[in-house]
Amino acid sequence: MTVAARVLSIAFEETQRPSLRPLPEAAAELLRDVGAPLRLVAHLRLVHDVAAQLVGWVEERGLDVGIDPAAVCFGAATHDIGKALHPAELSGPGARHEEAGRDLLVDHGVAPSLARFAATHATWNPGTGTEDLLVSLADKVWKGKRVPELEDLVVGRLAAVSGLPGWEEFLKLDEVLAAIGDLADDRLSYQMSFPVSR
Repeated sequence: MTVAARVLSIAFEETQRPSLRPLPEAAAELLRDVGAPLRLVAHLRLVHDVAAQLVGWVEERGLDVGIDPAAVCFGAATHDIGKALHPAELSGPGARHEEAGRDLLVDHGVAPSLARFAATHATWNPGTGTEDLLVSLADKVWKGKRVPELEDLVVGRLAAVSGLPGWEEFLKLDEVLAAIGDLADDRLSYQMSFPVSR
């Protein structure tokens, strides 16, 4: 099987444990076209799945937090695409992939409004958009990592719409994040089953 075919296989094939949604077709094709390492494709599928869970949870609650669910899911599915250009950052620290990823997406015809997630997923502040916060949150919690500062920003956005006190909104978010975290070991095992190199 060629690398391009393997990329698409990882992007779309059914998985048992964990059960994962397939990547959006446009994201999978981009990963194929840039020759993404297989571990990167697996990672993006994991984060995409968690982002879809978070978006679904917000929608089930009937909260209008001003997000485009498809944009959040596409952002999660491509947020680390710059690591195709900086593969050392797949197994080590580094931020060169962030701007490189945004530029790579734009160069491949992705609208800047969607390409931005590649550059914004690793940093956030009170002015960060809700869509960007959800991609950042998915990129942390897929492996069970909890970041209080990030979660506080998300809670603030949710509480502003739900009308619930912040502490009560936190408890609701905490419940969903804990459930996602329960499968972190399975997700990590899935990601690690793919090689870093092409």
